[in-house]
Amino acid sequence: MTKETLEKIKKDLITRKEQIEKELAGFTKKDEFVKDNYRSEFPDFGDKEDENAEEIATYTDNLSVEYSLEKTLRDIKKTLERIEAGNYGKCAYCGKEIAEDRLLARPTSNACVECKEKLTSQ
Repeated sequence: MTKETLEKIKKDLITRKEQIEKELAGFTKKDEFVKDNYRSEFPDFGDKEDENAEEIATYTDNLSVEYSLEKTLRDIKKTLERIEAGNYGKCAYCGKEIAEDRLLARPTSNACVECKEKLTSQ
């Protein structure tokens, strides 16, 4: 992988990380007890029955989105750590280089296509 490609991936990951953190800040608070964890806030739309139902529906949706964004954020942070450590682009299972096309398509990949296929077929 070229240095330029690696820098592009790193820049894109940092941008995505900032976007996710901003999105999470819109409906969650950082969990003061668990590192890199967020807590969805329960919305307050009013006291009427239909407003209460909407609060529950919104909160439930937010929990799902929060979980997905947190997972993506963790993957990005781990990937940035691998880049800084100098071992980005190597398969975590076999140690071979991960194809550049795969990393450009899915920068947080830590497995080559062959190993990923083996893992998902089990």
